[in-house]
Amino acid sequence: MESFKEKLPMIIAVIIVIALIVGAYYFLVIHKDLYYTQIDNTKIQEITESGGMKYEYTLTAYNKNGKEKEIKFKTSRELREDAYFAEYTPEQCQQDLTMLVNWKNLVTIQDTKKVSSIEEFKNKKFRYQLSEYTVEIERMVIRLENLFIEGASLEPTLLERIKNSISEITSISQESDERLYGWWSDLNNDFVRLNQNYQDYMRELNSMKAEEMMKTKEFLLFKDRLIEYLRSFVKSLQMNASAIEVYLKEIEESFTNLILERITEYEWSIPRLEMDVEKEQIAEKIRGRWKSILEWFIGKNGGDSEVGKVFDTTNEIIRKITRYAARISERSNSGANRKEEYYKLAVMFSKCNDIQEAHCLAASIFGIERPLHLNGDFKRKTESINSGVWEEDPCNIIVTPRVRTYREKTKRTAIVEYSLEKEETRKKTIQQLQEQRMLLQSYIQGQRLEFDSLPVIEPHVRDVFLLWLSKALENKEHRAKTEDGLEYYVEEKGKTCVLNCTDGTLQMPAYTLVFL
Repeated sequence: MESFKEKLPMIIAVIIVIALIVGAYYFLVIHKDLYYTQIDNTKIQEITESGGMKYEYTLTAYNKNGKEKEIKFKTSRELREDAYFAEYTPEQCQQDLTMLVNWKNLVTIQDTKKVSSIEEFKNKKFRYQLSEYTVEIERMVIRLENLFIEGASLEPTLLERIKNSISEITSISQESDERLYGWWSDLNNDFVRLNQNYQDYMRELNSMKAEEMMKTKEFLLFKDRLIEYLRSFVKSLQMNASAIEVYLKEIEESFTNLILERITEYEWSIPRLEMDVEKEQIAEKIRGRWKSILEWFIGKNGGDSEVGKVFDTTNEIIRKITRYAARISERSNSGANRKEEYYKLAVMFSKCNDIQEAHCLAASIFGIERPLHLNGDFKRKTESINSGVWEEDPCNIIVTPRVRTYREKTKRTAIVEYSLEKEETRKKTIQQLQEQRMLLQSYIQGQRLEFDSLPVIEPHVRDVFLLWLSKALENKEHRAKTEDGLEYYVEEKGKTCVLNCTDGTLQMPAYTLVFL
């Protein structure tokens, strides 16, 4: 696959060169004797209809060298006045169609609808239609023409649709193969759109054109809308991605294999006229698509998922936009337009009557009105007022540039071994986690954690309980698991309670977490 992608630009270049050569040959050799004329409806004559042709034109035509020629042609209707027409015979048309067929641009289909005799059948008439290659090339050209018009976008609703589709996998497995295949097609289409749209949109934001736009003042008007758009996508990603991950982890592999096998069987049963596809090829394609979905939301072999990368990339874009906007605001609000200031000073100096007045003006502007004081370790030998500054010993002051890119040179030090400290820290962390776990378990009475019955608790305990509650409420079934793997669900009592904490109180619904 990689080798094909590397060769793709070369293949496209060869196709373009061939097309140019064929086009030049087409116009220079085949149509070197083309004659052109201008439609004149005074030279039209109505004739007996034959083959749908009702009118005949007799016009004077000229080639590119100015050679004159009289041409006659038939039409089915009256042509537009003063329009230009090139002499084009049926023989030339047939020759062009044959060449297009040989080039795989067209395919021929014998037309036998109006055949009334054996002679007409033997004298084959063909209908021409575009080949698959031509259709795909035309679609590509149309897409390239509208590439910058359509643009990419982030659709938060796609994440919600994917979450709903995956949550329905158990119920849809009870439906017919046709319904199951429809569910699979919708899921894949949404996933492909989500992935492609995100990649295209991020590529636009990271392009050189976007970088230049972000450095302009006009970008400030667009900044808030863009940040709000990205944050909406991030919010949807946070709400739906975790739920999708939970759903995917709960699905057993044997159940998944059964579903994919049914989808493979249905797709393989679809009749295909032009190509014979092996069943194993279809199965490999479907398994690969399901694997892509798993790796996108869960990760591969315990690694980071694509969702985490998307989240980090989007946040980095938001931070970059904020930085650029801050820089533009700083430049705009600096309050000092040096060009205008220098111009004003030049005007003031030009109005001075003599050099002495100019010296006074210079002393006022560039003098000691705002002196720069440097702090140093000065050691004076005397405090006498009669002692001058030139009599004092010099003091060295290191002045560093006030720029973001400047860093002081650091001295290299040897590598220090911290294995004992790391081991001690690890033991302390494990002990703290065990103590925290025991503390949390102490509030669970009879496999139930009732918020309206809790005593005064610490803030970190409250944060853990509220995290458990939010994870369960995000689930459609109000079920979740703790960090230790304990499964629980939420019960509602239909009333409110006050959760007392050491740092304050929290009024909330009287939920109960029931552990299984």
